Amino acid sequence: MIGYIKGSVEGILTDSIILESNGIGYHIYTSGMVLNSLSGMHQEIKIFTYLHVREDELSLFGFPTTDELDTFKLLIGVNGIGPKAALAILTVLSVKELALAVMAGDTKAITKANGVGVKGANRVIMELKDKLTFDDVFAEDKDAAFATSAAGGTGGNNSVQDTVLALVSLGYSEFEAMKAIKQVDGAEAMEADALLKAALKKVF
Repeated sequence: MIGYIKGSVEGILTDSIILESNGIGYHIYTSGMVLNSLSGMHQEIKIFTYLHVREDELSLFGFPTTDELDTFKLLIGVNGIGPKAALAILTVLSVKELALAVMAGDTKAITKANGVGVKGANRVIMELKDKLTFDDVFAEDKDAAFATSAAGGTGGNNSVQDTVLALVSLGYSEFEAMKAIKQVDGAEAMEADALLKAALKKVF
């Protein structure tokens, strides 16, 4: 099993890269987001890999972070979602955006992926809703919020703060996030997951 490969990008294709390491060129399939993030040829990168085994083929799939790799593994564990469909989902949605879509039951966001229909999106939501949690996905943001609070930043309800961070990570302003949360009845007493779902309905 290959955990990761460090090397030079020697080929950029429509759905994959050629990564040279120690004189060997590895053909690694990856998402559109990863391909778009590459600055060009001969760039040195480290990529975490997954070896997909079929009767007639061995394929390497790779991602720059373990979070993306772990999410890819979760996706291909969903009934009817193969590696190419998983890559398509991770091309249109980041790990955080996918987690938000799953928690909010947002099939429309997932069906933006090429080749993924409503049934497939519903399966992703049903099978991953207990595996993609708010706390796990937004751990780094929550650490940042804690640091801000410790430095004398705004205090308050943790669920509200977490929900604001989640909405801001999706591209909404803090004003828009707070406006949506204020429209949710009983927001202060809600858990973060439930508040996020309710707030998303106010901003969509």
